[in-house]
This record gives sequence, structure tokens and C-alpha cells, in this order.
Amino acid sequence: MPRFIAPLLAGATYARWLHLLIGWVFAGVVLMIYPGTYRKGLAEILMQSVALDAALLALVALVPAMRRAEGVQARLLLVPDREEDIATEPSRTWADRWRTAAWLIGRVALGTVVGFASVAALAAVYALLTGSDSTLGGLRLPHARGQFWGPLAAPMLLLGFGWLVVWIGRLQLAMAVRLLSPSPAERLVEAELRAERLLERNRLARELHDSIGHALTVTVLQAGAAREVGDPAFVANALEVIEETGRRAMDDLERTLVLLREAPERTATENPGVEQLPSLFDTARAAGNPVDALIDVPAGALPGVLSRESYRIVQEGLTNALKYAPGEPVTVRIAVRDGQLELSCANPLRSGTWVRGPAAAGRGGKGLRGIRERAVLLGGQATAGAAGVAGSAGAAGPAGVAGAAGPGKGGDGGDGPGPGEWRLVVRLPLRLGS
Repeated sequence: MPRFIAPLLAGATYARWLHLLIGWVFAGVVLMIYPGTYRKGLAEILMQSVALDAALLALVALVPAMRRAEGVQARLLLVPDREEDIATEPSRTWADRWRTAAWLIGRVALGTVVGFASVAALAAVYALLTGSDSTLGGLRLPHARGQFWGPLAAPMLLLGFGWLVVWIGRLQLAMAVRLLSPSPAERLVEAELRAERLLERNRLARELHDSIGHALTVTVLQAGAAREVGDPAFVANALEVIEETGRRAMDDLERTLVLLREAPERTATENPGVEQLPSLFDTARAAGNPVDALIDVPAGALPGVLSRESYRIVQEGLTNALKYAPGEPVTVRIAVRDGQLELSCANPLRSGTWVRGPAAAGRGGKGLRGIRERAVLLGGQATAGAAGVAGSAGAAGPAGVAGAAGPGKGGDGGDGPGPGEWRLVVRLPLRLGS
């Protein structure tokens, strides 16, 4: 019984009832202002009204904004399971206009049925409860006065009318989903926008991971070294590095927050590029890892996006070296060869370490996965691994690099003592999209 009664008590039922009555009101207004209805039969008046309503609604549907107005109203009052099933965009094609016209005519027709049924049912319920003379659809109710069955029949009539509203409301919702749904072109545009939003979120996640992760790694290493050494000069230098790294991380965070807030672009701080790499190398050297860097890139040879992404790739490579091979020298090479930008970052692995094998593929860390994603988006490729065991950056994550921190840190699937160098190599085309 509760399942039978629940739809009659749902708020969506009454919202759909209101939506239906709006269509009935439109038909009633047209009927009242339509000339020539004097001394005509009800059937003739209704036929003329239907023809006039259909013509007016077809003309109104030609206005592109009508589809948007009907879509917004349908979302609010018909309570669809998924709002995106009903479009709120103006008509762009003739197919959209014809579907809108069919929707308007069908909506007014269903609303007229429910409107007349509402008046007739409420009048009949009143007559049955009070015993007064009344009619139901033009038929006089027989023997309602003083009869015991009147009060008993009234709730049944009201229940039947309630379910009529429920089913016609559901029918109108199905009609709205059918006739006001997004067109294939609109669905394609929405899918492209959704893909762009996902790509933007992934890009922002990579930015935060690379910049903040690098800053935290440098800060932790500097603070730990300062505590262990205890030399005032070393401590002062470590604090200076921490301060500079923190400022750079704050700039990166501010830039990312500006993008998230969709603020004007002029308020964002400048994105770092290849030109800012020397200061990044200085930070790594101050953290205790000697850096041998060679940048062979002609001035202005890199597009802005390629320069910025190259900075992030090298930053992540240095972060991995600082985290998993502290104190080890890092070799960075950046050069333009054969129409490609080649970036490599290498650091030695300590003897006796273990390197992940193929069994561990696909379990890489977020940093190297981010490098692979950057390279793929730019039309290039990225490989990372120990010398002779190179794999995709997505497959050889930080856990694979972790062997540089000590024996057994490589995780399950180790093949044995690793070779002497961990290398990250990225190749990007100078002409994006090639």
C-alpha cells in the first residue's frame, strides 16, 4: 500500500500537475479571445480552438529562444532523473524548431485534458461529499443526495484522478525527454566541453603535483640536512633555499588558483619556462645533489607551451632524483635535434639496489605518469627506467626509482641488482601536433 500511495504524495507529481495546468490555461485564454464562438456547440468550438492553438504554437516554436524557455521550465517542473536529458539551448536547426513545435502542441493537448479532468473530478467529489446536484463531464450524478455510497465513492474518485495525474505527468516527462533532448550536434559539443574540462583538471593536478611536490621535497631535505649538520653557515644557506623554494611554490599555487577561479588571465603570474631552469638547478644543488646541466636551445626556438611543459618535466625529474637518490649527481641535457626537443635527466643508482621488472608494469607513480601525459599531449614520447631496462614513464613510476634509496625498495617483481644509472628521456616535436 505505501508503494501505491507514494507517487500520489510525491512533490514531483504536483510539480508536473502545475506544468500541465499551465498548458490548459494557454488553451483557455485562446478560447476566450477567439472570435465567433457565440451560439456554437462545444464540439465545434473545441475543434476550432485546437486548430488555432496548433497554428499559434507552431509559429511560436520558430523563435529560437522558445526551446530554451521550454527546456528550463521542463527541468524545473517535470523533475527529470537527469537534467541533461532536457536541453536548455535555443533552436539552431529546423529539426530543433519542429521538435519544439511538436512538444508545445502535445504539452497543451495533455494540459487541456488534465485541466478539464481536474475541474470535473473536484466538482464530482464535492457533489458526492455534500449530496448536492452536480454533473460529471456533462452527466448528472444520479441519487447522490442522501445516499450512503456518496462519501465512499468520493475517495475512490479522488484516488483515480490522482493516478491520472501521475501517469499523464510521466507521459509528459517522456515526451519532453524525447522532443527537447539535446541534438546530436549539441551532444557532441557537450562531450567536447566535458573532455576539455577533464583535460584542464588533469593539467592543474599535474601542475600542483610537480611544483608543490618539488618544493616540499627540497624543503624537507634542506631542513633535515640543517638539523644534522648544525653548522650556522649551512643552516643559513638552507633557510635561504627553503625561503626561495617556498616563494616559487606560492607563485605556482597562485597561478593554479587563478585558473580554478577563472579569473582574468592578466592577474596570473608568469608561467616558468626553459629560461628559468638555471634557478631550478641551483635549488637542487643547494639541496645536496650536484647538477651537471647543458641547455642547447636557440633563443626563441621553443613555443611558449613547449617551454613551460619542458620546465615541468625537468622539475619532476629533479624531484625524483632528490627524493630517491639524495646526494647523487644529476645529469640534465636539453637540446634541439632533427626537429625535436630532447630532454634527459639521469642519476646513478647505488650498488646492490633492485629494479622493477615487467611484472610491476603499470604501477608507476603520479609524477612519471604526469610526464608521460604531458609528452603524449604534445605529440611526443617519454621513457624512464634503469639503463637497459627502459620502459614507459607510465610503467616505471617512483616505486621503480625507489631502488635508488636502498636495497629492496624497488618492490615486488624485482629482477636483481640494477644497472648503474636511472634515466628519464623525453622527446617532443617542435611543431605541435606533428
